[in-house]
Amino acid sequence: MTILAIVLIFLVLFMVVISTVLLVIGPVMLLQPHRRTHEYYKHITTILHPSDIGLQHEQLTLKTAEGIALNCWLIRAKDRPRGTVIFLHGVSECMIVGLPLARRLHDEGYHVFLYDSRRHGDSGGHFCTYGFYEKHDTTTVMNALLARTDLEVGRIGLFGTSMGAAVAIQVAALDSRVAGVVAESGFATLRGVYDEYQKRMVKLPWHYLRNLVIRRSEAIAHFKASAVSPLEAVRNVHVPIFFLHGTADNLIKARYTERVFANANEPKELWLIEGARHNDMAEVGGEEYYRRILGFFNRTLSVPA
Repeated sequence: MTILAIVLIFLVLFMVVISTVLLVIGPVMLLQPHRRTHEYYKHITTILHPSDIGLQHEQLTLKTAEGIALNCWLIRAKDRPRGTVIFLHGVSECMIVGLPLARRLHDEGYHVFLYDSRRHGDSGGHFCTYGFYEKHDTTTVMNALLARTDLEVGRIGLFGTSMGAAVAIQVAALDSRVAGVVAESGFATLRGVYDEYQKRMVKLPWHYLRNLVIRRSEAIAHFKASAVSPLEAVRNVHVPIFFLHGTADNLIKARYTERVFANANEPKELWLIEGARHNDMAEVGGEEYYRRILGFFNRTLSVPA
């Protein structure tokens, strides 16, 4: 047997092994990201609950159309609200990460609603679909808020970070009750961001491996990955959007937000925070980060006197 034949056999066996491994673990990694709950965050922060930053809240559970329980917090404004902001967290995270922003929004006069996305935190659900089903869960939240007779909701804004940004854009493309969106560190398409993830994890850029995992994931979770595309959904958004991204983000590149921004309708804003990574936007942006976000919601949500 020649050396060339041995090399070819080795390459074929290697591809078979890699494909088999990805076929098994790929869908698990994509559809069932690690859950970060109170136990995880207590090792990295002391802000774990609204009461830790002096906020009164209502703990509640909402059910999705399929009956999945969503773990939620409602933080009411002290007086008549300027509007309501719904916080949408990123993959593997939970609503705890939204508390620092919730403090600022509350002080500015907004109701703030935070919840653990399906298959995250303390919510139910078996699979994460990055917006395919999650966008309807946000609609469920808005239905529940607007059905309450004890709550003046006002205009509704969405703040989404990472996966939450992708969900927020998909929601706004479907639901006219959204008055404004802040999209932080989001991706353009699920297929595109999975390519980046695959390259980091297995160092192989081959598209056929991505397609293998995505097709298997679609069959398991009964969703369509190509439909998870903020890049396309944003064309159907006709309310103001404020895009933010860190120039040093090595998990989701800033160029993805720039592509979505280019497809977005006016009015739109883009702020690339120099030197910010995926999870330190507020720290690097400092007070200007909060000033710009609050200013955006004040312009788009506040009811004129």
